[in-house]
Amino acid sequence: MALTHQLFDTLVALHITTGAPGLISFWAPIVTKKGANLHRFWGKFFTISMIATGCFALGMSTLSILFPMTTHPHLVDHPEFSDPELIAGIFGHMMFFLAILTINLAWYGWSCVKNRGDHQKNRAWHILTLQVLLTAAAINCVAHGVRLGQPMMIGITTIGFATVATNMWFIAKVKPRPVDWLLEHIKALIGTGISVYTAFFAFGAVRMMPELALTPALWSVPLVTGLGLILYHQRSVTRQFRRPRMATPKPAAAE
Repeated sequence: MALTHQLFDTLVALHITTGAPGLISFWAPIVTKKGANLHRFWGKFFTISMIATGCFALGMSTLSILFPMTTHPHLVDHPEFSDPELIAGIFGHMMFFLAILTINLAWYGWSCVKNRGDHQKNRAWHILTLQVLLTAAAINCVAHGVRLGQPMMIGITTIGFATVATNMWFIAKVKPRPVDWLLEHIKALIGTGISVYTAFFAFGAVRMMPELALTPALWSVPLVTGLGLILYHQRSVTRQFRRPRMATPKPAAAE
């Protein structure tokens, strides 16, 4: 058990090491000029850090499912977390879902940019596999949420189901509009921020103030903020593409 706790603490340290810079760098692509070098650099930095953070979270959540009390001994003195199955549900199954969601959105958002000139590549096996894995993780989270009587575990999966539905809607398009890949890129990478900030609030709250960890209002902050950013930026991009372009002057006739 000591080895399990040590492994868990190592994963937490790695998770923080990659996640903290990612949480900060999330805002850089939002405020920098779209398409500029700084925007591309910080966008790539954020994407890589989120994929790494999600991978470490998969290990943490798996250990939480298998050894809930060993991995979270600090919760022993808090009555609301006295049930090992509840710890496994919240910090195991739900965090596993959030980890898959983070990896899915980060990779998909990056792929939308890389594959903007060849839409067929968006149907690569690994992108489609991520949609299957996210759906399975969401269903699993719902099942455990129902069993434990935790509406929050059920409600948060709507983000996952909506992600898969909109991802597949774009992937299935035969001939996307020029603006479609950009709208999906915005949705995916800001969605990544929603996912990772939600997990950050949950783990941060349970370590500092366990009694707030299950408060829906706390969990809703990243979702409301992220959805607002998505709608704002998607609207701005759509308006730019609808703006009439100046007519290109015709070349002068040869004399």
